[in-house]
Amino acid sequence: MSERGARSRADINPAHLTALHAGTAASCTLTEALAIDHTVLLRNAIPHADDELLRVVAGAQALGILKRMTTIGAALAERTDAIDIEQLAHHPSDTVRGWACFQIAARQAPDPVSLLEQLRGFADDEHFGVREWVWMAARPALVADLARSIDALTGWTADPSANVRRFASEALRPRGVWASHIAALKEHPSQGEPILEPLRSDPSRYVQDSVANWINDAAKTRPDWALGLCARWRAESSTPETVRITGRALRSIT
Repeated sequence: MSERGARSRADINPAHLTALHAGTAASCTLTEALAIDHTVLLRNAIPHADDELLRVVAGAQALGILKRMTTIGAALAERTDAIDIEQLAHHPSDTVRGWACFQIAARQAPDPVSLLEQLRGFADDEHFGVREWVWMAARPALVADLARSIDALTGWTADPSANVRRFASEALRPRGVWASHIAALKEHPSQGEPILEPLRSDPSRYVQDSVANWINDAAKTRPDWALGLCARWRAESSTPETVRITGRALRSIT
């Protein structure tokens, strides 16, 4: 395995794959994360897992990765008394911490404000994979109460952490990655402006790329909105950050 992580399954160092399955190492790339057998990892991360949980996880292994994580999280949520969320939330394995995100989302009533409070730490996780799992786990509840979610996420745009600010933008992208589209934001993307406006000159490229991708998502159904927003931002803010965001945001239509 290279220092930067394996780019193909064949490149994964066998010792590293063993450590991934043991839950003692973190994945370095998406390829490595996708190579994990969740049943093996579960046996090592939760030695007292019952037979039914093992059966569910074994069945989930055949699902797409997002459905797999959602299914495992729901199964873990049914066993909250037996499986300590805090233990999973601080586990060395990024995949196990990802399970915890979906576990919390599955057991939490669909109140976006409360859910976001519980997931904030994952949004600022040191691992790129956990930062992706957490917005995917939160997204269904956020979409179900869009107005309150946008209001809550707007507050996150002022967070000192670029990871948290990026979550604020990424969680409700109209199209997103691996996630269901949000019809309301595809047709009426102006609803998302309270989140986007504070980030239009964000100093972090991590955040800039998310904001640009949000606008690019919406541009596929509402190019008029995207063009208008970017023209206004360029007129009101001539910072290099805004120029970079707007240039990337319009890549599909200009």
